[in-house]
Amino acid sequence: MIIGLTGKNASGKGKVVSYLKQKGFSSSSLSDEIRLELKLRGEEESRENLIRVGNELRTKEGPATLAVRVAKRVKMPYVIDSIRNPSEVEELRKIPGFKLMVVSAPPKVRFDRAMARGRSEGAETFEEFQKIEEMENSNNPNSQQLNNTEGLADIELINDSGFEELHKKIDELLLNETCNGKINMDKQEIDNRPSWDEYFMGITREVAKRATCDRGKCGSVIVKSKRLLSTGYVGSPIGAPHCDEVGHQMTEVYNKEGEKSSHCIRTTHAEQNAIVQAARHGISIEGATIYTKMEPCHVCAKMIINSGIKRVVAEKKYHAAQISRDLFKQAGVELVVLDKEIKTYDNQ
Repeated sequence: MIIGLTGKNASGKGKVVSYLKQKGFSSSSLSDEIRLELKLRGEEESRENLIRVGNELRTKEGPATLAVRVAKRVKMPYVIDSIRNPSEVEELRKIPGFKLMVVSAPPKVRFDRAMARGRSEGAETFEEFQKIEEMENSNNPNSQQLNNTEGLADIELINDSGFEELHKKIDELLLNETCNGKINMDKQEIDNRPSWDEYFMGITREVAKRATCDRGKCGSVIVKSKRLLSTGYVGSPIGAPHCDEVGHQMTEVYNKEGEKSSHCIRTTHAEQNAIVQAARHGISIEGATIYTKMEPCHVCAKMIINSGIKRVVAEKKYHAAQISRDLFKQAGVELVVLDKEIKTYDNQ
């Protein structure tokens, strides 16, 4: 097993590393690569300098540079600490057996730990502690994107109690078991359960059954850290008639290749409704994943990008999605298509 660790300050990643080393794991930290750079520059090893120089290295050498350096010396079993950028995860997933674990704890618990250990990095209040943490999140793909990285985790280890409980959870993790729902691990290769993408895509199909336009009949769900945040399906705006009541409202458009296609414009798309539902209920979807029946149209793509969603999983390809693909690439949003078949429907 190759375990990668991500998580916020004082969540307990160092304790996890120490215990895994007792179990025979070798270890590296991506932050150690930055520390070497600071030493060469003769600069102080502060959290602020670690963040700044790490971002400089990612900008100069590519966002995955720290992972590339460490990956060269990985052997099994191995634990890699301080993963803070989605590109680092992408690079490390090339290693067979790699799993990303997010170590988490409530913010107030982490603040109290940091204060007790004298590692609050100059923060004297909880508010200052949280403000410093925002330095670890950026929209720049070459900078630290800790929230987005945590959203890619295969395993969540909640460290909200003592060392004994933490060690017990790690032991059960190593046995590929679960611990009271607090360790969640994808064990598809062990007992043929669906992957997380397959699982949430199944929910998306159920949501789509509520759609009121039979063209495409799409549903969508928004997920973060394997938690369902919001759902949406194709339907008319509140109070307006639905397609299955009065028929379609069709229009013809030409895509960038000059090909003509027909679209129903009576409805709000499933992705839009899922995003709007989250907004209406005050649910943050920053760094989340959105699941949908087919690749989003260019209007939905813009909403997805501006909402802070960082990963899109589509069941099938959409016949007019090239603009959306380009937008996602420019914005650093990951697009995954599970089935390369192009979704077709009547009067397309």
